[in-house]
Amino acid sequence: MDEAAAKALVDELGGDRHALAVHYDLAEEDSIVRALAAVEQRWGPVDVLVANALRRGPRRAADTHMEDVAPDQWRPLVQDNLAGTLRTVQLVLPGMRERGWGRIVLVSSHVTRDGHAGQEFYAAGKSALHGFARNLAWDAGPDGVLVNTVAPGLTLTEGVRDVLPAAVRERELAHTPTGRISSMGEVAAAIVFLGSAGNGNITGEVLQVAGGR
Repeated sequence: MDEAAAKALVDELGGDRHALAVHYDLAEEDSIVRALAAVEQRWGPVDVLVANALRRGPRRAADTHMEDVAPDQWRPLVQDNLAGTLRTVQLVLPGMRERGWGRIVLVSSHVTRDGHAGQEFYAAGKSALHGFARNLAWDAGPDGVLVNTVAPGLTLTEGVRDVLPAAVRERELAHTPTGRISSMGEVAAAIVFLGSAGNGNITGEVLQVAGGR
């Protein structure tokens, strides 16, 4: 999200009293530290972390294979989608432990389970989050911190609505028990639940929001 879009979202959410737009770059640790400091200065310690930032690289050409992708192209996909999230969690976790309460929700992708040609390296970074959450649940659970992953299926974002070919849409719907694509609000609702006090003892799980896929 660029700066203009971020500021527009702040306005949509009710202005500066309810939202804060800060620069956050998965590849720059200083950026992560500054972003968290800005949040804590405004609202205090972080009790709920939703790790939704990602780097999505271009899908490789259909006439190429995984081994054709140069390391300088795939390394950022794996590094940023995994390492940036791990570092963010490291920075918020000590405070959660100290207060005896915390919720961490990592956002993954349906490609980690369903598979998709050309998404091998993106899926590698996102799949690692599942194992990370499952193992961190054992370490953080005794301190009152619950860690889960949400893996959205195809979701009706503006980008999907504008570029998804009709044939692909129909194919997806034919393999979805509910017969429709999830809305952004439905994915957000799952994240909100896992990040709330309503989630009393669910941890280490992967929740697929994909209409039963």
